[in-house]
Amino acid sequence: MANFMFSINATIPIFILILLGWLLMRIGLINKEFANVTDKYVFKVALPVLLFKDIATTSILQDMNIRFALFCFVGTIVMFCFSWVFALFYCKDKTMIGAFAQGAARSSAALFGVAFVENICGSAGMAPIMIVAAVPLFNIFAVVMLTFGGNERTNGIEGIKKACINILKNPIIIGIFIGMIFSGFSIKLPTIPLKAIDYISQTATPMALIAIGAGFNTSEAIAKVKPAAVASIIKLVILPCIFVPLAVWFGFNADEIVAILIMTGSPATVSCYIMAKNMNNDHALASDIILITTLFSSITLTLGVFILKSIGCL
Repeated sequence: MANFMFSINATIPIFILILLGWLLMRIGLINKEFANVTDKYVFKVALPVLLFKDIATTSILQDMNIRFALFCFVGTIVMFCFSWVFALFYCKDKTMIGAFAQGAARSSAALFGVAFVENICGSAGMAPIMIVAAVPLFNIFAVVMLTFGGNERTNGIEGIKKACINILKNPIIIGIFIGMIFSGFSIKLPTIPLKAIDYISQTATPMALIAIGAGFNTSEAIAKVKPAAVASIIKLVILPCIFVPLAVWFGFNADEIVAILIMTGSPATVSCYIMAKNMNNDHALASDIILITTLFSSITLTLGVFILKSIGCL
């Protein structure tokens, strides 16, 4: 019951903020221009600062478990390749491929990781290492998928060149890699700039969720429910059912197994919507996937923890 309540407490506020954005738009307190500016602010400032802070304040080298980090690294590659190949065959509307594929594989690992593992195991354990090993790849693969699978699809050498340029200039990826430099060299941020960074990072999730709600189009959402549901099943059920048993078979300890459960089975991150919209992709499908995975993750994550405890893995 404690784990279920934790999941509910983590997911219900997300719905409340999305609903708030929707209501504020409907009563005219905010408008489409506000939503568009908010999307850009979150994409170019708040999310990069949030990920920079999360990684910069984590010691990559301390208690590094190479075997676990490699599992997360390779597992992330396999997850995204699986979702990409599935999307290529499943999506009849080829402009949906990028949003579908990233939504089916990209988790809220940075948002849920440390808090969830601490709640289950009593300490953060290997969650920071999972975040460092997986989150940069999440964003790199997302850029590639949105470049090749969006409304302005590109192929061949030109597509590869465009994907590389998009990766290098993506603010979120820049924030991650600057954070990795600070973490790797143990560079300590002074108190005043760290406090300012913390303030900015705290605006990322609430403003992104309000923007999702403000931009929510009911007719578009209904039209995308089926592919969003399929992507959500991959995200919440299929991927955890593949990788968590593998983690158990590899002999990882409790906090490592829970970190892998979060890496594979936590809801789609809000940056799926932000990046899809800013890269001219199917943001309506992305918002549907976020809503569905957030709604049902409280059940699937709790069930996952219950099963792991029942078989003696936690």
